[in-house]
Amino acid sequence: MNAVIARTRFSVLDRSRIRAGRPPAEALRDTVALAREAEALGYHRFWVAEHHGVPGVAGSAPTVLAAAVAGATRTIRVGTGGVMLPNHQPLVVAEQFGVLESLFPGRIDMGLGRSVGFTDGVRRALGRDKEDAGDFAARLAELLGWFEGTSPTGVRARPSDGLRVPPFVLAMGEGARIAALAGLPMVIGDLRDRERMLRGIDQYRSLFRPSAWAAEPYVVVSGTVAVAGTSRAARRLLVPEAWAMAYARTHGTFPPLAPAEETEARAMTAKERDLFERGTAGQLAGTEEEVAGELEAVLKETGADEVLVTTSTYGRAELLDSYRRLASLFAPGPGGPRCEAGAPR
Repeated sequence: MNAVIARTRFSVLDRSRIRAGRPPAEALRDTVALAREAEALGYHRFWVAEHHGVPGVAGSAPTVLAAAVAGATRTIRVGTGGVMLPNHQPLVVAEQFGVLESLFPGRIDMGLGRSVGFTDGVRRALGRDKEDAGDFAARLAELLGWFEGTSPTGVRARPSDGLRVPPFVLAMGEGARIAALAGLPMVIGDLRDRERMLRGIDQYRSLFRPSAWAAEPYVVVSGTVAVAGTSRAARRLLVPEAWAMAYARTHGTFPPLAPAEETEARAMTAKERDLFERGTAGQLAGTEEEVAGELEAVLKETGADEVLVTTSTYGRAELLDSYRRLASLFAPGPGGPRCEAGAPR
């Protein structure tokens, strides 16, 4: 077993992607089922995401879905990747995570992002605009204050007050600096844009201030990792998501995942083809041996403590097989013991 990979934590972020012709409810049930499999395979965390008004994503209420995941599993850490803090009042977010931590003590993570709605219509429906992302640092400090009992309002958040729910900042652009100055673990993506990722990691480490939440920097790198029996089969796993991204950028709406063979037979405009091919380029995809070599290079280059895998594809069996093959690189067998990294939990 590769020593660099073996000492790294591997976790899963599932976006509850809807498949073409299938109901959104099925995507949510698939997420819960995947969490059980991830736990059995030895993954460290299982996170769910927040998207509003997106035709291709069923995960709109991450704390609700996290409760379902935690209730269906026993040991894997469960959290959000993430709750988009500009969309919510920090007190309500604190209360939600306080309830989760109270029900599933020692297993809950609080991944937090600064994005607002995907479209103008969604932002209007949420009562937010793009500028609301600008006060993320203040909202983050307010949120943590509810757990520490330091709110200037004199109000105490119940049952959050005094609980310790590990916070993580999803770092896109300004997020790395905010995570560092707050002294929090950082999640940064994606693996295709290595230069940008390294700049963010360097900034984070250089500016990091120890806090009550983290004594030292903790870096989670996130992105797609697709593993199959052949390089071609692994690359085909990327096709449904790559087409969805190309379609979103040319039509303004993010669609459900379509089968790879349907996309491969599709007549695309030049712009669609360019965006689609860029969507499949630079991803970590291949056989176990090929992916192990790429992962080792990424981990040595970034010094990351953890990898958060965000793979989506149409075929559920193929997706699970990919996660099984990836797990064989860092765990001796399904559910078997493995080398653990340091804090946070």
